[in-house]
Amino acid sequence: MASVPSAERTLNLFEAFESSRKPLALSELAERINVPVSSCHGLVQTLLARGYLYAVSRRKDFYPTRRLLDLAQEVVRNDPFLERIEPRLRALRDETRETVILGKRQADAVLYLDVIEGPHTVRYTARPGEYKPLHSSSIGKAMLGSLPAKALADWLDSHPLPAITARTFVDARRLRADLETSRRRGWFMTRGENVEDVTALAVALSIRDETFGLAVAGPSHRMEKRIDALAAQLVAARARIEEAFRR
Repeated sequence: MASVPSAERTLNLFEAFESSRKPLALSELAERINVPVSSCHGLVQTLLARGYLYAVSRRKDFYPTRRLLDLAQEVVRNDPFLERIEPRLRALRDETRETVILGKRQADAVLYLDVIEGPHTVRYTARPGEYKPLHSSSIGKAMLGSLPAKALADWLDSHPLPAITARTFVDARRLRADLETSRRRGWFMTRGENVEDVTALAVALSIRDETFGLAVAGPSHRMEKRIDALAAQLVAARARIEEAFRR
């Protein structure tokens, strides 16, 4: 996927603060985002002038202000789609007591749009904005399984299937067979294929002629004991969501 270097640098800078969890000096920032100090200085000065960073100390350590958080919250608050669907995702989380994920295919990956984590201490954790492979994630399988037969065959013929874990399907024939079985039963599943010891169930979700993926994920030791019940809850949630968006 093509990227714009200046945008990459800006995002990398904020992610550097996230990973460090502390104020950083200019030289530290430059090292973390892998750019010359002179380039980093220009970026920092721009963000200071716009109110996204502030100087913490005389040593000239920098840290983000709340401006980015407030901006992001305002954007999300005014997203009519997420505003409408999120209560239904939370209802499914409360019903299953596992992590619920809404995703959408973006080229050859799945992008997580919303993640409502389960209440257990040990749970599947993820963040909106993460990308997952189509062939190893439950939502990815739901997206592939929704394709017409010819489109699926073409995709499998033209894409490698790298091993994400030891349980990932890396053979196209096995993956196709798994997708066909899943399509017939009405839901898709991964068992440690994307994250070790995590089981996830997913369905394709049709909203206003757009296809999304809806998944429930959690530790395998808990999920495997109630696969059928979780699948029924997931399928029922899909029906409720699709009906709500038809109104």
